[in-house]
Amino acid sequence: MRVITGSRRGRKLMTLEGDSVRPTTDKVKESIFNIIQFDVPGARVIDLFAGSGQLGIEALSRGAKSAVFVDSSAKSLAVVEENLKLTDFRDVSKTVRSDALSYLDRVIEEYDIALLDPPYKAGLMEDAIERVAPHIATDGIIVCETGSQEVLPEALQGFTSKRYKYGKIALTVYRKGE
Repeated sequence: MRVITGSRRGRKLMTLEGDSVRPTTDKVKESIFNIIQFDVPGARVIDLFAGSGQLGIEALSRGAKSAVFVDSSAKSLAVVEENLKLTDFRDVSKTVRSDALSYLDRVIEEYDIALLDPPYKAGLMEDAIERVAPHIATDGIIVCETGSQEVLPEALQGFTSKRYKYGKIALTVYRKGE
């Protein structure tokens, strides 16, 4: 796993071992950032269900202003911390050990980009979308990675959506204010 482009291009990132993790492939990660490339510079990003933190780190490498990484696993956050150290992004980031949904219930910050990649088939995505939506700035974006069989709502109050399919993976991108 590596940073694809930007100021930290080519830096190798650590990941968790085992069947319980499913890192985003380089192909899907590149697709995400091709879709939102003009929105990333200067953006405040939240990486929910962060895992290794690779999506938020990619955003930082491409010019995001800051990133918050939220994950309930101490092991995942240790990997995120190590990856932030490897990429020298600790000064523009924050890690939070919390269940993503409860974090969204208590946070007051606003974000320009939300990156959501919960465990597939865990039933978390729709709740996460509903809870993160009030924290998205005008013209902000929610990017959702799911299995291609999982269908997300097309309509979200104040957002337009577009779905992209990459084999067994689907991306649904909600844009606020369009």
